[in-house]
Amino acid sequence: MMLKNFFIGLSQNQLLNTLAQKYGLKLGAQSVVAGTNIEEMIQSVKELNVHGIACTIDNLGEFVSEKEAALEAKNQILEVIEAINGNNVDAHISLKPTQLGLDIDYDFCLNNLREIVDKASKYDIFINFDMEDYGHLQPSFELIDQLSADYDNIGTVIQSYFYRAVDDIKKYKDYRLRIVKGAYKEPEDVAYQDKKEIDDNFIKLIEYHLLHGKFTSIATHDHNIINHVKKFVKTHNISKDKFEFQMLYGFRKDMQFELAKEGYNFCTYVPFGTDWYGYFMRRLAERPQNVNLITRQVFNKKTNTVLGVAAGAFILGRLSKRKK
Repeated sequence: MMLKNFFIGLSQNQLLNTLAQKYGLKLGAQSVVAGTNIEEMIQSVKELNVHGIACTIDNLGEFVSEKEAALEAKNQILEVIEAINGNNVDAHISLKPTQLGLDIDYDFCLNNLREIVDKASKYDIFINFDMEDYGHLQPSFELIDQLSADYDNIGTVIQSYFYRAVDDIKKYKDYRLRIVKGAYKEPEDVAYQDKKEIDDNFIKLIEYHLLHGKFTSIATHDHNIINHVKKFVKTHNISKDKFEFQMLYGFRKDMQFELAKEGYNFCTYVPFGTDWYGYFMRRLAERPQNVNLITRQVFNKKTNTVLGVAAGAFILGRLSKRKK
């Protein structure tokens, strides 16, 4: 828990975030980010498609507070949709409502999302609403409810550390859902704090949606959970067409390829852009074992992995002092 809180704290440091955007690629952020522009990202997607791996594309950015920035993000996502269609790649969109203006004005955000979902529907492209922290949870569900009245190409995420997750997955069982553990620091009155409780609820949610839901995206790098799912679907005679495994770009690449070779649907979460810092730190907070998977790639260290991440934070800290 201490390590998780450490990474969450880093993810919320605005100065480090700003410096990371400027210097991050020099520190090796390209290991976890599939390019800084659409052209680079599409090339990364094509390379994954060759291995039978689909992609969900995240135009990095969140918690936007200015309308101009939200409109810029909307237009970028619209360009991504055009690029998916124009390049005929196997990919869809993941987006965060706060990037499209949820913290600015609800109706403003709704209109931005409607424009995105509408364009995507014309190309038969799926839009997944990433869920963020608890304060944005209910408004995000309300956005989905409103858009679902006119569109059927949207789905969302259920986070297993929330007490309400079981009720939410039952309510939205007719949607394509991604099941995750959750990556924000949430208070104990709304979320489980114990890892075992979170893991147990994660498996409970996966099993429920596999049995009763439309389509299940199982987002995990944990081979134990993956093996559990393999046994569960075999025991219950669940078709492979009803689910997919998901992992993050740059994480456990060999396992991603192996699962695809085994005939499982596989989807890689592909982030791109320069605003990678908060995303990356939350991935480490979500599962500190992820440090062991990518620290050598990101910081080019062959020593202690936790020290490797700390070294990256130290470098950014030193850069911040130079700015003063």
